[in-house]
Amino acid sequence: MEARDATAGAMVRNDGEEQTANEAAAPKEETPQVKSKMETIFGFRKEDLTSWHSMVTLLNRPADPASLGIFRCLFGLLMVIDITQERGLSHLDYKYLDGAPVCRFPLFNVLQPLPLDWMYLVYVVMFFGALGIMLGCFYRLSCLMFISTYWYIFFLDKTAWNNHSYLYGLIGFQLTLMDANRYWSIDGLRRPSIRNAHVPLWNYTVLRTQIFMVYFLAGLKKLDADWVEGYSMSYLAHHSLFDPFKLILPVELVNLLVVHAGGLVLDLTAGYLLFFDATRPYGIFFVSYFHCMNSQLFSIGMFSYTMLATSPIFCHADWPRRFFARFPGFLRAVLPLTSPDPQPSTSCVYNRIQSTSSNPQETPPVAKAPKLRLKHRLGAIFTILYISEQLFLPYSHFITQGYNNWTNGLYGYSWDMMVHSRSHQHVKITYKDGKTGETGYLNPGVFTQSRRWKDHGDMLKQYATCLNQFLPRYNISEPEIYFDIWVSINERFQQRIFDPRVDIVKAEWSPFRPSTWLMPLLVDLSPWRTKFQEIEGSLDNQTEIVFIADFPGLHLENFVSEDLGNTSISVLQGKVNVEIVEEQKNYTLQPGEQIKVPAGAYHKVYTVSEHPSCYMYIYVNTTEAALQENFTKLYELQERVRNGTETEPLPPELQPLIAADGDDGSEVNATDPIVKLFLKRQRRMKEVKKRREAGAMERLERFAVKKYYTIRRGFLMTAIAIRNLAVGLPPLEQLAREVAFANMKEPQAEANQDERLKDEVGHGEL
Repeated sequence: MEARDATAGAMVRNDGEEQTANEAAAPKEETPQVKSKMETIFGFRKEDLTSWHSMVTLLNRPADPASLGIFRCLFGLLMVIDITQERGLSHLDYKYLDGAPVCRFPLFNVLQPLPLDWMYLVYVVMFFGALGIMLGCFYRLSCLMFISTYWYIFFLDKTAWNNHSYLYGLIGFQLTLMDANRYWSIDGLRRPSIRNAHVPLWNYTVLRTQIFMVYFLAGLKKLDADWVEGYSMSYLAHHSLFDPFKLILPVELVNLLVVHAGGLVLDLTAGYLLFFDATRPYGIFFVSYFHCMNSQLFSIGMFSYTMLATSPIFCHADWPRRFFARFPGFLRAVLPLTSPDPQPSTSCVYNRIQSTSSNPQETPPVAKAPKLRLKHRLGAIFTILYISEQLFLPYSHFITQGYNNWTNGLYGYSWDMMVHSRSHQHVKITYKDGKTGETGYLNPGVFTQSRRWKDHGDMLKQYATCLNQFLPRYNISEPEIYFDIWVSINERFQQRIFDPRVDIVKAEWSPFRPSTWLMPLLVDLSPWRTKFQEIEGSLDNQTEIVFIADFPGLHLENFVSEDLGNTSISVLQGKVNVEIVEEQKNYTLQPGEQIKVPAGAYHKVYTVSEHPSCYMYIYVNTTEAALQENFTKLYELQERVRNGTETEPLPPELQPLIAADGDDGSEVNATDPIVKLFLKRQRRMKEVKKRREAGAMERLERFAVKKYYTIRRGFLMTAIAIRNLAVGLPPLEQLAREVAFANMKEPQAEANQDERLKDEVGHGEL
């Protein structure tokens, strides 16, 4: 809250009627108010909190609508863009294709998607709702259109939940109850009575407190030991955005001090820096730098830009008037209003002044308690309840215990951004025919488009129930479903997250009770992470390592690929029994002992100690190592040919190495598979280098073209769906042509080329 937000631009008579600005001006000039230090800093007095009446008056004080109106416009614009991007309009048909056997993960199992064409209509309603918010056109209706469809889509798929998507829904809900169409809106042009009218202070209070909590609670969550010790996001330190810090610090300190300590301090202090006038310029600078970096580090859609749009909310509410007043006069017709005096509004509470004498110079006027209406009390009640609920919800996991796994609650409403990183080493789904007893295995992720179910017990239960319904179509009666999922969280041991002996179809699950089939996180083994770094540092570049921890009485069944010709198991803690299945031999290993396991065969590792066992796989991808060695020889040969030091004539199968020297980018035919793969990788690495060294304009053009075709597809597919609803389906041939036209890609399909390039050269980049 700001002192300037307390402006009382008009008075209210004893009978509640508004006075004109001229009538209100004289008393204001004659009775200047001396502000206390508290009011200067916080924007309110201690007396404003001493009673319910004074608190309601405070929260409904008149505030300039300018800053709120600008934020409304920016938020609506970002949501319009977001609908075609992260909300998925451009690929809606892939997600909700009619008739496809797909397992879904709604918050409530009764919630199901509509037919595809109707889902497009839902997105149309959401799009026009966001557009109406941006323009301030039929504002309340637009807000309702947006939040009703947005929350429906949000609840429809838990696998897409994240903190910023949750934040969008909250802000949309808040705007529905606010008077954000009082400034720079079409509604203001249609209804002069609300144009440039005051808004109650609670409109700003709710928004500012929400953004403050996003930062501060995220900082509190980062007080987790894994974050403080630098294990949550250690991979970020290798990103090129942190190269300037690497000039003065080693990568380890960049990870610990810049990525983790810097993120913690920023989140804890950002809200305070933005709140106070003296520190706000520094706060805006640091959070802007932070969000600009995040936009390049993560694929988080419009979140970074939305948070940038929220920063001005903390400034004095009249900042847009002062900002746009600097523009030339001929632009004033399309720019927001710059006139300094908003008009009175019935949504606000104005101080009433009553004079005790007919001569105001003899007796100063006395402030009289303002008259409060029901809407004023409701606004104050909403503010207090909403803020209380938002403070409570991130710590409400003791209620919704069924959603707790290794991390608390459904990911998305706790503001624990980036605190936990996971890697999955092994996922096995076993089914058992309930009648015949026949067992088999399913491809992980069958019948689903998401991977989030691996980490959440509630989703795993939904997935197992769905598989139980689909498998009878494939002659599997009364199927039992077992999951063996190995996860590492924040660089710990790979370990099981769910009990592989439990049939999840029959397992009990309740949102209010802990899941008994959830395996505990072995936090006692966390100190081993320091040892991991020492072990990994002692290995060469071709040797890989995986650290495993398992529970007593369980075993790991594993298959070693034939490419991994040098694989061994070394025990770190506990006692294990290694069974070589084909040889039908068993070997017992103690800490410090190891055994080599054959490639192209199964083996089982049993934990036979009373406490969890810890061991590691050490392996070399011999196929890849041989391939890299061949690539090195071919590269050296190619270099000798280029500089003329190669005296021997090349055999026919190596002649393409000479033809590939041209820079025309044409593909060279090669008969030898190694030479062909070498030239293919070399060509693509050149393309990667070219793209990375591209200028700013070329990068901008590439980005714009990619987004154009993405948005184009979304709108064309929407038009097809609306046509289908209006006049029915056309002949299949026509529909196929229309979809093919919508699927048209940009030249050379550059939008999908990046992923292929990463697959080819990713190992070298890491």
